[in-house]
Amino acid sequence: MHCYSDNEYVGIVNDILENTVFLKLKNYKHHGDNRYNHCLRVSYYSYKVARKLHMNKIACARAGLLHDFFLINNQELKFSRRIKVLFEHPKYAYINSSKHFNVNKLEKNIILSHMFPIGLYLPIYAESILVDLIDDFVSIYERLNNLFHKF
Repeated sequence: MHCYSDNEYVGIVNDILENTVFLKLKNYKHHGDNRYNHCLRVSYYSYKVARKLHMNKIACARAGLLHDFFLINNQELKFSRRIKVLFEHPKYAYINSSKHFNVNKLEKNIILSHMFPIGLYLPIYAESILVDLIDDFVSIYERLNNLFHKF
């Protein structure tokens, strides 16, 4: 992904990208890829759109990267537990994020509400809605890309 050559973006999120606990997300399958790459895509595209729309690009980049920062292997869970994690993982991601990084009020809402409307938290900022939408688009892209690579 070309985000690594975007010096402004890397400067905003480098502490997260170098965190040893966050790097563990590379070991969790997610939409046919891994959770680290998924979070990186959501973060970078959210940052780019927020910058273009004169929104808070820093919060979008950081919270976009942290939105799925939870260390549960969905692949190993029974169906009922997977459904529960689907609804609760924003809370787990926020807890992990706040343990390892300074998360402000805006970033907290972005992380907690990124599953709206099926999640348990409401987006109260435009940036929260933006990251939620980017997450949806990236997830669809990843699933379709995985599907088409199987043929």
